[in-house]
Amino acid sequence: MDKHRPIVEAALDVFYNRGVNTILNISAYKFIALPDAAELRPVLLDRCLTRALKGTILLAEEGINLFLAGSAEAVRGFVAELHMEPRFSDIEPKESWTQEPPFKKMLVKVKAEIIRMNHPTIRPAEGRAPAVTPATAKRWLDQGFDDNGRPVVILDTRNDYEVDAGSFKGAVDWRLTKFTEFPDALMAHKEDLKDKTIISFCTGGIRCEKAAIFMQQNGLPHTYQLEGGILKYFEETDGSHFEGGCFVFDERRAVDLDLATVKHLEGLNQN
Repeated sequence: MDKHRPIVEAALDVFYNRGVNTILNISAYKFIALPDAAELRPVLLDRCLTRALKGTILLAEEGINLFLAGSAEAVRGFVAELHMEPRFSDIEPKESWTQEPPFKKMLVKVKAEIIRMNHPTIRPAEGRAPAVTPATAKRWLDQGFDDNGRPVVILDTRNDYEVDAGSFKGAVDWRLTKFTEFPDALMAHKEDLKDKTIISFCTGGIRCEKAAIFMQQNGLPHTYQLEGGILKYFEETDGSHFEGGCFVFDERRAVDLDLATVKHLEGLNQN
């Protein structure tokens, strides 16, 4: 009987769905005027709790930022209901799968900004910075220049501990400890970036979108954001030029090119 135990246990694992990635994780954001952010909070919280979702939704007058996990039916049901509101109809979440929810509770918070920069004149809802698709970014990095022959620089807008988990090879890294340091760092290094095409990137796109607008407003016209950030780059390319894992703000800590947990970084703690 003992020699058959591994086979029996494996069969039971399949039967009970142990070891199977059945939890759908999504992340999404949109910069859009939300003067009713405070009123929207209990509505979204009730929708999430009704579906037994876990994660965090941030609301501010500048938009929405969400990270949710649950059964595929529950998560996609929430997104479908969100899409019924015209202002959220074009939100396209990035998806990944895990065995367990990477969040312990469900929180919906109202903040001054969905990503803090302390520059109120940066308002992506009034006009986005130009973006490059992951495929275009990869092609430019492959050749070292953009379609006009201008040298390409890729700029990491994330915090230092996120960069340490993994980043694009040769990316500019200013050792930020928080995103509010980005404007001062840019002004200190702006001359190094002149006459170059700059691709700003972050985890999912939210920080590099604000960063790209700030750079354009400060004399760097050839600045782009990486559409969908690192996670979308992993999803739509072979991951070329990226080394290590992508830090994420949940219990997984970092994910690899397949959007699976990076095992040796599971214990990594954020600052």
